[in-house]
Amino acid sequence: MSALRERSALSQLAPGEQLLLYASVVPAKSAKGIGGGVGGAIANQFVSHIGAESSRAGSIAAGMPSTSGALLLRVTDQRVGLVKPLDGTPVWEVPRPWVARVERRPRLQLMARFRLHYADGSWHAFLTMRRRTIEQFRSLIG
Repeated sequence: MSALRERSALSQLAPGEQLLLYASVVPAKSAKGIGGGVGGAIANQFVSHIGAESSRAGSIAAGMPSTSGALLLRVTDQRVGLVKPLDGTPVWEVPRPWVARVERRPRLQLMARFRLHYADGSWHAFLTMRRRTIEQFRSLIG
């Protein structure tokens, strides 16, 4: 990872908080494909809306704001969250105990897909360039 991304991932940590892992991800609900025409439009709708999240009012997943583009998913010893890759501005974060597990999903595009499941049963889907990234998150979170 670049030095800029590492600085962003380390940005605004609490005193004594340790960064354990970070990687570039795209929330599935904001993902855009590269295909054109009717087929591309249908595929984009499928990827960004169907299976992008499971949330109900008041759930952990429902608290995530709308985003666009790639973000850094960072895991610390205290929390899991998304930060902007250029300046480390937190976009959304939750206490680490609220994250139950990581589930690798079938690849529907060029990018690998996974779900972050929360303690209340809600979840978000994310895309990343490397399957290895998903395995690293799984080994750390469960």
